[in-house]
Amino acid sequence: MKEKEYSENQQDFEEIVDGDQLNKRFLILHNDDTHTFDYVIDSLIEICKLEPEQAEQCTYIIHYKGKCDVKKGSLEYLRPLRKGLTKKGLNATID
Repeated sequence: MKEKEYSENQQDFEEIVDGDQLNKRFLILHNDDTHTFDYVIDSLIEICKLEPEQAEQCTYIIHYKGKCDVKKGSLEYLRPLRKGLTKKGLNATID
């Protein structure tokens, strides 16, 4: 393989890997002892656009396991969602 071909293929591979990693981030919502189930469910529906059943399931997971990944996507997609949840007083992180 010629050097030019190798570097073009390597660049394509790096772009695929980097792009793939961007879509593997998770928005994690953590448990607290402050907010009610209904408040968390309503927040997930409003901010993350989850269906009511999904929001309820996530809230139970958060309650019993301490956290739940509520959305998956790129950092650019998840940042505004995290900001919206934290503005409502919820503890959210991106991993």
